[in-house]
Amino acid sequence: MEQKNGSSFTGFILLGFSDRPQLELVLFVVLLIFYTFTLLGNSTIIALSHVDPQLHTPMYFFLSNLSFLDLCYTTSIVPQFLVNLSGADKSISFGGCVVQLFISLGLGSTECILLAVMAFDRYAAVCRPLHYTVIMHPRLCALMASASWLVGFANSLLQTVLIFLLPLCGRNKLDHFFCEVPPLLKLACVDTTVNESELFFVSVIILFIPVALIIFSYVQIARAILRIKSAAGQRKAFGTCGSHLTVVSLFYGTAIYAYAQPRNNYSQDQGKVTSLFYTIVSPMINPLIYTLRNKDVKAAMKKVLWKDSDSR
Repeated sequence: MEQKNGSSFTGFILLGFSDRPQLELVLFVVLLIFYTFTLLGNSTIIALSHVDPQLHTPMYFFLSNLSFLDLCYTTSIVPQFLVNLSGADKSISFGGCVVQLFISLGLGSTECILLAVMAFDRYAAVCRPLHYTVIMHPRLCALMASASWLVGFANSLLQTVLIFLLPLCGRNKLDHFFCEVPPLLKLACVDTTVNESELFFVSVIILFIPVALIIFSYVQIARAILRIKSAAGQRKAFGTCGSHLTVVSLFYGTAIYAYAQPRNNYSQDQGKVTSLFYTIVSPMINPLIYTLRNKDVKAAMKKVLWKDSDSR
C-alpha cells in the first residue's frame, strides 16, 4: 500500500480484541485448545486416508485435501493471533500481512470450490452408483482438486494485489485480529467503491456459484434417495451426504455473511466473531463431524488402534 507523504511503511497494528483486555486471556486459552484439536483431528483424517486401503476412494481423497487445507488455513492465522493475545505487541510486518492475506484468502477460496467438488462426488455416488468408478476416475479427481487450488490462489493473488495498491495515508491500525479484505479496505484513504464492487463480483463467483452447484447436487440427491424403497437404503444414502452438508452449511453461512454483504452494513465486531467461526471453529469441528457420522473413518481408527495395541 502506498503512502502519500512518502514515508516508509513498516507494518500494521492488529487491534483485534485489545479493547477488551479481560477477554484476551480467555481467548488465548480457548484458541490454543481449539488449534491443538484442529491439528490433531485433521492430521488424523489425513493419516487414516493414506494408511487404510478402504479409504482410498474419491470421497476420502477430497476429504484429505479438505483436512490439509484446514490445517494450513488455521496455521496461517492462529499462531500470529496467539502471539498478539499473549503480549502488548499487536504488530504484524507489512510483508507478513501480505503473506497472511494471500495464503488465508487463497485457502478460503479453495475451500469454497473444493466443497462444491465434494458435492459433485456425492451426487455421482448416490445418483449414478453403477457408473461412479468410471465418472470419478483418479485422474478426474486429481484434476478437480488441482483446479480448486489453482482457481482459489489465482483469486487470492488478484485480490491481494488490488488491496495493497490502495493508498493508506499513514493509517496502519487494522481493526481485526488478522489481515482480511474488508478491514483492509476500511484503511484506504481513497474511494473504494470500485474495489468493493469488484470484491462483491468475485464473491458471487467464488461463493454463490459453488453454492448453486451444491444446491443442485443435493436436490438431485434428495430425489434419488426418495426413490429408494428401503428405509435402510435411504438412511445409508443420507449418511454419506449428511457430514458434507453440515460442513457446507457451517462454512458458507459465515463466509457469505462476511464477504457478500454491502460494506455500509458491515459491523466490525460482528465481522471479528464471524471470522473466528470460519477460520478457527469450523476447521476444528470438521474432523469431528466426519468422524462421528462416518462408519468407515471410525472403523479405520479402530483398526489402527488395535494394530497399535497388538504390536505392544
